[in-house]
Amino acid sequence: MPQIVVRQLSDEVHRALKARAREHGRSTEAEARDIIARAVLPDARPKAGDLLSTFGGGCVRSEIRTRQVRARADGGVVMPYF
Repeated sequence: MPQIVVRQLSDEVHRALKARAREHGRSTEAEARDIIARAVLPDARPKAGDLLSTFGGGCVRSEIRTRQVRARADGGVVMPYF
């Protein structure tokens, strides 16, 4: 498996990377691999919002959110409609 060396990484960035790795419960090296993979690989999985928007008759999320807020302001039951 290929390896890389990142030189001249600032102390601030290294500390932040270690903290982020700790938050995710993995090593600093594993965290760096995950960050790099997410940055360079395309996300082939469909996103839930994109899938749900196909059921909304062309509505975008901001329109749905606006409709829900209006329903709350009217004091009615919050029922999203499309």
